[in-house]
Amino acid sequence: MNLNLVLQELVVGLATGSIYALIALGYTMVYGIIELINFAHGDIFMIGTLVAITIFNLFGVSTNTVLSGGTLIFVMFVACLGAMVACAVLGVAIELVAYRPLRNAPRLAPLISAIGMSLILEDVGKLWKGISFIAFPQVVAQVNYNIGPVTITNINILVIAVSVVLMLALQWMITSTRMGRAMRSVAQDREAAALMGVNVDFVITFTFFVGAGLAGAAGFIYGLQYGSTVFYIGFQLGLIAFTAAVLGGIGNIVGAMLGGVLIGIIESMSTLIPDSSQGGFGLPHGGTAWANAIIFAILILILVFRPSGLLGQQTPEKV
Repeated sequence: MNLNLVLQELVVGLATGSIYALIALGYTMVYGIIELINFAHGDIFMIGTLVAITIFNLFGVSTNTVLSGGTLIFVMFVACLGAMVACAVLGVAIELVAYRPLRNAPRLAPLISAIGMSLILEDVGKLWKGISFIAFPQVVAQVNYNIGPVTITNINILVIAVSVVLMLALQWMITSTRMGRAMRSVAQDREAAALMGVNVDFVITFTFFVGAGLAGAAGFIYGLQYGSTVFYIGFQLGLIAFTAAVLGGIGNIVGAMLGGVLIGIIESMSTLIPDSSQGGFGLPHGGTAWANAIIFAILILILVFRPSGLLGQQTPEKV
């Protein structure tokens, strides 16, 4: 196998994995606090892509408009921040309407509610922008940088940089702030935290706010990286990000980051698997066609052999 090609796919995998990691953080944060798999989270990410496109359009930016200088920085900042705020508010609204009334209900009830919210958001996306792929404005002129045999673009660098900054900021908030301590205490024992004066409802709402905001940022950088979106993209990427959260250890912040990057690299490296029709070992039609199958096979193996994930710990089930 060509080493240069492996290194090139590693760069692509890091950029893609950074997006998966941002989405996976929302799954793992919500599960860590209230042990709910928020299946609407991937569709919140999809709404983030649509919000970013809308903000670009409000600035008169069309599909092939290339900006530069201060205008570029300002428009990108507003689009990213707007997507984050819109998704964060949407996440809070979903928690208040669909999850909070069912907090003490049997576990199947909020799970069904989450699936229902996912379908509702997909229909919102269809009504808003239609059922076809929507072009995402490529406001940044692509520049290639050659590092030895590897080519990395300024878009790859931007995607990775934004993801790393947001993940580090989240980790700092969780470990070093009063709200972070409150979140960790609620995750460990909700009743004891309430007895110690922690506003449990506010902490849960804040968790949805932050997780959904990160999904909005992921939607923005996903559009820059891939150049288009569609109403069902949240369902597809949401399942992959959920796999990343399980791989790293759902409920573990660092695990979600690690799992996202690993899944991105695995997906990218799967494209190097040769086509079996060309002779030798390989898969029918090559690894690209089987990338999702490989990812979900990993999910099954993790659930069977290490359900706590790479960085998760087996803990007694909460009651």
